[in-house]
Amino acid sequence: MAAAALRRPVRLPSVRARYALAPYAASWPRFVNPIIVIPSRMASTRLPGKPLALIAGRAMILHVLDRAREADIGPVAVACADAEIADAVHAAGGVAVMTDPSLPSGSDRVHAALAVLDPQGLHDVVVNLQGDLPTMPPVQLRAVITPLSDPAVDIATLVAPIETVEEAQAPSVVKAACAFDRGRAVSMALYFSRAPIPSGDGPLWHHIGIYAYRRAALARFVGLPESPLERREKLEQLRALEAGMRIACARVDHAPFGVDTPADLERARALLGHT
Repeated sequence: MAAAALRRPVRLPSVRARYALAPYAASWPRFVNPIIVIPSRMASTRLPGKPLALIAGRAMILHVLDRAREADIGPVAVACADAEIADAVHAAGGVAVMTDPSLPSGSDRVHAALAVLDPQGLHDVVVNLQGDLPTMPPVQLRAVITPLSDPAVDIATLVAPIETVEEAQAPSVVKAACAFDRGRAVSMALYFSRAPIPSGDGPLWHHIGIYAYRRAALARFVGLPESPLERREKLEQLRALEAGMRIACARVDHAPFGVDTPADLERARALLGHT
């Protein structure tokens, strides 16, 4: 796509004002205007080309697009690193924006796409939805916005209870140090780690890598350099914490199923129907 075309605003579907119908609507911050952006690229170490992997006869990215639309919280777009993904999204009637393939992370890709999708900054909250969550419950996309009711929160995310010792010990499962006293649904995140934290008796929380950023917080985050703890744990959210940004976690019942390997893809096909 030509550079001039990338600079033109992209017309998105209008936001449907149905907050009263959303289970989490009562906890939403007032007057928010969210947009969901799904970063997607073909390069993947363990499952190359996974955005276009077929599940029930449709590309995986289209299933994720469906889940985002079903959440009904605002317009949805895909931030693509590859023309093949954009072509698939456009063919399905979706909005796709090409971004620089050299961008280092999904957050950078979302930020770049926003400059094209919404140059006037009308959307004050952006939900960064991973493109490998074809079974993502739409209700969880609604839940991720709730921590932004607190004006001191910069970034909102999700956690779910860890249920097994194997899950607690797995480095691939990121843990959040947070506490939900007295049945609270939202807690500040003190730290994230691949190790089982905190120690001692009590629940452990599985971090779900979906984020709702205030627009200014996303711009600040992508402008920060890689931090020492981020480099050590290989977790980019630690960059925000080390810079003094506040991340809050909304609690949900279970972690959504992500597709990272060929075995995961087969599981997704079993859940959603065979190719």
